[in-house]
Amino acid sequence: MVLGLRNYIDMHLLSRSVSNTSLRAHSFSLSFALIPSISASSSSFSSKCRAEPISVPSQPPPVPKRVPFTLSLHGHSWQDPYHWMRNTNDPDFLNYLNQENSYAQAFMADTGSLQRTLVAEMKNRMPSKVSTPVECFGPWLYYEYIPEGKEYPVLCRRLQTNKPGWAEKILSYVKAEFRREEILLDWNEIAEKHGYVHVGQCRISPDHNFLAYTLDATGSEQFMLQIKDLRNGCIIPMAPVNGIVSLAWAQDCKTLFYTIADENQRPYRVLCTKLEPGNTDDTLVFMENDPSYCVDLTSTKDGKFITVYVVDATEPLNGLQRVHERVSGVKYFLEHHFGFFYILTNAPMKENIKCSHEGLYLARCRVGDIQSTTWQNIFYPGKDTCIQDVDIFNGHLVLFLNKDGFPMICSIDLPVNVECKHQMLIEDLNPWFFPIPSNSCSVEPGSNLDFMSSVYRVVLSSPVIPDVIIDYDMARRTFSIVQQEEVLGAPSNARSRSSGYELDTLQHRGIEKDAKDKNVELERWKDFSSTYCCERKEVISHDGIQVPLTILYSPKAWKSSQSPGILHGYGAYGEVLDKSWRADRLSLLDRGWVIAFADVRGGGGDDHSWHKTGNGLFKQNSIHDFVSCGKYLIDEGYVQRDQLSAIGVSAGCLLIGAALNMYPNLFRAAILKVPFLDILNSLLDPSLPLTMLDYEEFGNPGIKSEFECISSYCPYKNIRPRGCHPSVLVTASFNDSRVGVWEAAKWVAKVRDSACSSCSRSVILKTNMSGGHFGEGGRYIQCEELAYDYAFLVKAMGVDMN
Repeated sequence: MVLGLRNYIDMHLLSRSVSNTSLRAHSFSLSFALIPSISASSSSFSSKCRAEPISVPSQPPPVPKRVPFTLSLHGHSWQDPYHWMRNTNDPDFLNYLNQENSYAQAFMADTGSLQRTLVAEMKNRMPSKVSTPVECFGPWLYYEYIPEGKEYPVLCRRLQTNKPGWAEKILSYVKAEFRREEILLDWNEIAEKHGYVHVGQCRISPDHNFLAYTLDATGSEQFMLQIKDLRNGCIIPMAPVNGIVSLAWAQDCKTLFYTIADENQRPYRVLCTKLEPGNTDDTLVFMENDPSYCVDLTSTKDGKFITVYVVDATEPLNGLQRVHERVSGVKYFLEHHFGFFYILTNAPMKENIKCSHEGLYLARCRVGDIQSTTWQNIFYPGKDTCIQDVDIFNGHLVLFLNKDGFPMICSIDLPVNVECKHQMLIEDLNPWFFPIPSNSCSVEPGSNLDFMSSVYRVVLSSPVIPDVIIDYDMARRTFSIVQQEEVLGAPSNARSRSSGYELDTLQHRGIEKDAKDKNVELERWKDFSSTYCCERKEVISHDGIQVPLTILYSPKAWKSSQSPGILHGYGAYGEVLDKSWRADRLSLLDRGWVIAFADVRGGGGDDHSWHKTGNGLFKQNSIHDFVSCGKYLIDEGYVQRDQLSAIGVSAGCLLIGAALNMYPNLFRAAILKVPFLDILNSLLDPSLPLTMLDYEEFGNPGIKSEFECISSYCPYKNIRPRGCHPSVLVTASFNDSRVGVWEAAKWVAKVRDSACSSCSRSVILKTNMSGGHFGEGGRYIQCEELAYDYAFLVKAMGVDMN
């Protein structure tokens, strides 16, 4: 298994990205492995709402107290009798959550055997030990692995030999003690001590003597700073510092910059601490007073600058230099290369240059000219192409692109000698486009920490290709497969694809093969496309826009218009819906299920406009997109009518919740995980974490037009009275600081009030009373959580898995 690691190991040390990540974006994905149907329970009822009866507990669902509470705004008034649940210290609320957990346990009691079978099946697909390939960084080789039988990873390193020759390899065995493995951080030890572990960021100092990391031991995401001296393995004593978000080392290896969040989880202050005896006071470097802005902190790849404004990492306390005057909506991402700043920006272009592209483009300037208005525009993406990310090395510039909805990566040799005055395109700079499969839905950068390296590591994955790690040699323009995820018990007819297959796909995107790709027929990976079909369709939404829909199924097991299905959606913050490989899905696919992914507006797309046309005043576009994709699956015979379910996570539950209200007969069941459902009331309370920041994404209800828009789709506000309702599993975490646990509780309580009595008994709430937004996260714990989810779908949809 490579980056089962994608789901089990959080590669914080070995990850680096320029892209903006949303504060509510989910970090986990769902997959399904279902087997024989559950046995019937002694307690059941018949309902006109369903074609088949569903077993429910003999005990009635919990009934929380109702406390009158009226809200008024813009001439509108509405009641919220469950507003009191916002006080999570109220004993009545704690009692209610415990009662709901008991009811959920009773509802799922007859699925115990199924859950145990599912867990066993999932574990049987897992190798006993998983690890990452080593990553060269300075004189060290860094890597992570999950020990056999353990839940969490261990971060390690060992010294690398100076020469790769055979004589040195033999000598290395003799000097094994010198090259012994060093354990830098063991997640398992932290979890055993605190009962919970979430490591936010890990940063190795430039001299490799210190490890700075942030630790959340409660699930509240109040990360505390820890600095470990790797020479003796000891944590450096320091005054407690909580609420840490990001870290960056200065060149002296004794100065560490960090950002702190306010009570609303907004990173707003930059401080630095010195690793010196007797240091007790950290220095305030910068403070952002505008509550609508966050402060991020990172260092350039070569380590010479720290970017919050711009800080010279060799003289870290010499003051800040502003990149440019702040303009709403304008972004700047900086990298440094031998006296030049390379700037990825969407700033308005110079008047004498015409370009229809409104997204990001690449410019550069000398370090001393950063505040100049005469930045040199290197190139523009060109028609139907947008730049999504950039990375830089001693001899190469790497660009992440999207062309016609497909991911691409290319490298350009540095330094770039661009003195012409006319507009240049990427093709003018002799790029090397990395060969990638046409059906690869996920292209993620590896760690790539070493500035001097000419090799770029990428993780490729798709619904039919297990995660494969590939090293692209940018100097030789060749590539090699480093490692691919091992799938135990996988179909025996999985094909080994040669990399000639992936090169052929490049021509379909208007890109010529590179003559330097000499190792084409030497590289092979496992591909399950002969067993499972992965189709990409363009679904027409309500306004004529084409919405990408990825459909996964087994031609052998699938039956036209007779198969159950699951539709995934997110549609927020410009985040791309995760469609990477999951071995858990095989059991579901082999039994005829269809798994589909709707890339609705509001999420990530071809360019920045895909996000903008699905947020704020245009949020309903994303809901209509999702519904259109659901109808397409049924109308085209992929999924049986009355056998479609939906899954949403965090902000993605806005999408699912609104769709359930608008089209309740479209979906048979749904799973809402840590759901954001009471958007109207939450955005009216600026004291809640993330509220002010979410005005940009969803709108400010203090503005009448935006209030009316939010009010029109808010899942909590628009629950249909006395109507039928799909079966729903809602999961929440008590210590969730991003989406309050009361959002799930209020929604379930109101559904019970509003839906017909038969339907409301199959809506259950399961709350983790100790976890946070991201759950427990352990390797085997995830199996148990997924098995619970899968068993709910089997029961709620009444599917005969035999």
